[in-house]
Amino acid sequence: MNRKLIRPNLSELKDRLGISAKSGGGEALTQVPAALTPGGEPNPAANPSAATAPQGLGSPRRKIAPPEQTNAESFYYLKQMQSKTPMVIVLQDDEKVRGVIEWYDKHCLKINRIKEPNVLVPKHNIKYIYKQEEEPRIRRSRAPKKEEPLPPELEIPAYD
Repeated sequence: MNRKLIRPNLSELKDRLGISAKSGGGEALTQVPAALTPGGEPNPAANPSAATAPQGLGSPRRKIAPPEQTNAESFYYLKQMQSKTPMVIVLQDDEKVRGVIEWYDKHCLKINRIKEPNVLVPKHNIKYIYKQEEEPRIRRSRAPKKEEPLPPELEIPAYD
């Protein structure tokens, strides 16, 4: 048996919607809004990039929301682990833990310390982290100089 595929005539549909048949078959079958309103003002629906353009009338694609996880934290930890960078971890109570990050997971960091036991630090207890080389140097204050007696003030005679 020989069956023929039945297709609707698109030119008839275009005529019904008021779109010319010569415009081609790739366009959507929705009518394009006029550029000017009957009052002569610019029509915001005709300009999809206008701030007041209603949604759904040919508006451009919405911007894709940034991903929730950028993997920046993982990248930073891996880099510090591979180079065995000495780090300073400041905890919520301002206690400082110094050492090298051995491993990390979603909830904690394992810190290897020199001459002290290794420690597992929960991430929620970390205030901030920085490299030990970036630690501000503490200047020792020198002993205050002995105050030298000020030279006697010279009296300048005032002329009247």
